[in-house]
Amino acid sequence: MFTLEELRALLATAQKAVKDFAAGIKDAAGAARRMTKDELTAYAKLIDDVEHLKTEVDLKERSDRSAATKAAGSNEPGTKLPAQARTEDEKRPFKSFGEQLREIAQAGMNNINGNTGKLVWGKAAGANETIASEGGFLVQEDFSTALLEAVKMNSLILPRVTMLPLSGNSNAIKLPMVDETSRARGSRMGGVRAYWLAEGEQKIDSKPKFAEISLGLNKIAALGYATDELLQDASAMETFMKIGFENEIRFEVEDAIFNGNGVGKPLGFMNSGAVITVSKQSSQAAATITFTNLVAMLDRLPARSRRNAVWVVADSQVETALYSLTLPGGAGYPVYLPPGQNAATPGNQTFGTLLGRPVLPVEYLPALGTVGDIALVDFSEYIMIEKGGIQSAESMHVRFVYDEMTFRMVYRIDGKPAWRQPVTTANGATTKSPFIVLQTR
Repeated sequence: MFTLEELRALLATAQKAVKDFAAGIKDAAGAARRMTKDELTAYAKLIDDVEHLKTEVDLKERSDRSAATKAAGSNEPGTKLPAQARTEDEKRPFKSFGEQLREIAQAGMNNINGNTGKLVWGKAAGANETIASEGGFLVQEDFSTALLEAVKMNSLILPRVTMLPLSGNSNAIKLPMVDETSRARGSRMGGVRAYWLAEGEQKIDSKPKFAEISLGLNKIAALGYATDELLQDASAMETFMKIGFENEIRFEVEDAIFNGNGVGKPLGFMNSGAVITVSKQSSQAAATITFTNLVAMLDRLPARSRRNAVWVVADSQVETALYSLTLPGGAGYPVYLPPGQNAATPGNQTFGTLLGRPVLPVEYLPALGTVGDIALVDFSEYIMIEKGGIQSAESMHVRFVYDEMTFRMVYRIDGKPAWRQPVTTANGATTKSPFIVLQTR
């Protein structure tokens, strides 16, 4: 086990690594640039290492103080052992998520010391994690991880965003980025300029302009009830609660990626300064989508986003309208190819394709004919942070007369587009963005 001095030295080294990594993000000419997705992930990992070491240093300091206090013949109340000193049985005392929820409920109903279950209500002077009203029970780590994985695996959108996990004491992150609003000469990288020079001619200096993305954790909570009869069956209760919490958390988080206002929740791309609204055709009929609309939207997408971009459409109405679209010229070739009809991947498609990109039907967009009913989005340019661990609290009093126990699950997350506004092309002809929607028709 490391000594306190060794841990502090490791922390100093990790902090320096974070600083050096950010300073080393440069292009071939030595100018600062935006981080790639892999670099953002690596940068977040370095920050996580720093926060983890901070926690280890804190735990070591508390452990050393506790040892010194015990050596002096007294016990320091409230001192916790370092996490690594806990046995596996202490870390994972429950065999299933349902068993843990049932034990939480039992602890709430007993509400006394000496409880024979695995959870015991304790006496605490301040905020803590053993009394629901003062903190709540933490869901066992492997159950919490499995629940979050289920949220993402059954999602169409969350696996596509750039997700940065936080750990330790961190509840926010600031990511450096280049402030680029135009690709014209003198504006690329926020102000970097290269010049053609004759032999012996003096070089002309330029410099980039930087900005930062700030993300701070917000809280989303799901509430559920379990009858006394359901509490008697751990497996049935586990299925009931997992499905309910998973579906609701997934829906609200994904809806915020589209429509969030950034106040106490993520900022959705529809409400951000980065979105581009493509104009409809003149005299276009209401509640229609045309081939010209789609081409105009694709034209506004940056070339580097075409590999990751997907079409997202409002459920049923918009997808149905796509079936009637054909290429102009009277040949009758369909624009929308249903699942399995793309020659590039025959029989191996979950979703249809439109101009070569997948079409995802979602519930978070408005009805056909309303702005945003169809969008072309590169979700890898949407950044999210999360902090692992779903916290649970319970109450037997909310639905007491119905013989129901109340459970609450809390998940902390935030997100916003990596772009603050569209970028003007080098020739000044138009602007481009990874977030494109169609005007109301």
